[in-house]
Amino acid sequence: MERDEISPRATRWAVLFDWDGVLVDSSRQHEESWHRLAREEGRSLFPGFFLQTFGMKNEWIIPQILHWTKDSEEISRLSLRKEVHFREIVAETGLTLCSGTWEWGQWLAGRAVPTAIASSSQRANIDLVLEKLALRAMFPTIVAAEDVSRGKPDPEVFLTAADRLGVPPHRCVVFEDAPAGVEAGKRAGMKVVALTTTRPPEAL
Repeated sequence: MERDEISPRATRWAVLFDWDGVLVDSSRQHEESWHRLAREEGRSLFPGFFLQTFGMKNEWIIPQILHWTKDSEEISRLSLRKEVHFREIVAETGLTLCSGTWEWGQWLAGRAVPTAIASSSQRANIDLVLEKLALRAMFPTIVAAEDVSRGKPDPEVFLTAADRLGVPPHRCVVFEDAPAGVEAGKRAGMKVVALTTTRPPEAL
């Protein structure tokens, strides 16, 4: 094959970032939002709940992990209410970037490396923080919870992000901090970098 016959789409690399715990240090705020929701609803959370579920979609956590309800409308209501609590907590406490986020974003943007956020978080949460921390220009491509029907460890979120960037999965590198996300990246056929920002290495 001649050099000029090789498609740029097939040869360039892309970087896909999880959001919470990878780009922004938001685990405490998410954990507290679950506790507020549980108190509000008169429900309980089991020990270790948050570490087990951080990085999964609410729509999976509520019926399958917490077993609070199987009713789709109630699941949606609880999920949305949990995220309202999260945004209220962010307004109260603020959020900080994970170490290296700004530098990584600048470095990749300066080299025109395609990047995307691929997260189980709702888009409103991501948009709020992107605006507050002036990150919008660095991460123009976002795949959020509303954009997929199946949450991590299903690879749909990463495959969707790769498709939007126009880069094949085997040319993508995923940065993740959650076991479900690491598994999703591997199942997508991508390279995965596991970060120990929220869990010890042995948990990944």
